[in-house]
Amino acid sequence: MKVDRMKLLSTLAAGVVFAAAATAATAATLAVAQPLLSPAALQAKLSDANVRVIDIRDPKSYAANHIPGSLNAPYGKWRGPANNPGDLPDLPKLTALVQSLGLTPSTHAVVVSSGADATDFGASARVYWTLKVLGLTDLSVLNGGLKGWMVTGLPQNSSVPSVVASSFQPQIDTRLVATKEELVQRIQSGDSVLIDARPADFFEGNTRHAGATVPGTLPGAVNLENSKWFVPGTSNFVDLGQAQQIAAASPIDPAKETVSFCNTGHWAATNWFAMSEVLGQKNVKMYAGSMVEWSKDPSGLPMANVPSRPKQLLIDVKLWAAKTF
Repeated sequence: MKVDRMKLLSTLAAGVVFAAAATAATAATLAVAQPLLSPAALQAKLSDANVRVIDIRDPKSYAANHIPGSLNAPYGKWRGPANNPGDLPDLPKLTALVQSLGLTPSTHAVVVSSGADATDFGASARVYWTLKVLGLTDLSVLNGGLKGWMVTGLPQNSSVPSVVASSFQPQIDTRLVATKEELVQRIQSGDSVLIDARPADFFEGNTRHAGATVPGTLPGAVNLENSKWFVPGTSNFVDLGQAQQIAAASPIDPAKETVSFCNTGHWAATNWFAMSEVLGQKNVKMYAGSMVEWSKDPSGLPMANVPSRPKQLLIDVKLWAAKTF
């Protein structure tokens, strides 16, 4: 059989190109950061110049001791104003913050909180969400926070590294953000799953956040307490198999757009992180302003599980007493 030499060479060359492309694609896939890093996994990455560890604890705690090479960006810098702490800060403010940390789209940013408890994890998840909203995708959270790092016996120091500020110009990825106006429409259409990440007492209207004006939840919302994602008594996020079991027993519906909310977009960040980043659900948003913003709307937006007026007054008294005494 006569073989067309040129055609054969062309086919072989195409095969080589295809194989190289496949190898590159595989390498790129493998290079994608894992959303959760163990202390040992993070330690192995500290020598990588593209890795930036962001310690979100208060400045005093950071100054005492921290993971070598980490930079301090306290959690409060990632939050909104006092009257609506869950809201995203203005883009110019966030841009200045990420630039000061030297972050670019090629940086692998690892967020580290104190690791005090499951609620503390919400801070690292919230910062992770904010960075992703700003267009960064190579992101991780240190599982167990600094407490987990210390328990493992890994080194710390008090040296403050210097980094060159970046010129990164982030843009808000609206696919990850649910606005109040959008939620009004979603509630009317009933085409989304609204997941309240708060403890049951908040969801059922038995108490409220000090910044909210009315106890209760969003109409049609279901409750999935953020604490369910953790090894009991720790801030260690469960492994993938356990997360899948939790999701299977929960009101999560991956086929529908999902909106996570809480009081101020803190606990909700944990649920968003679990669904979007750990479980890989593609249609998850977070309502950052959450119930504090919603309950303050002057038009009186609809709510569910709102207690009677006498019970609301009793809740007010309890909150006042807790603050006063």
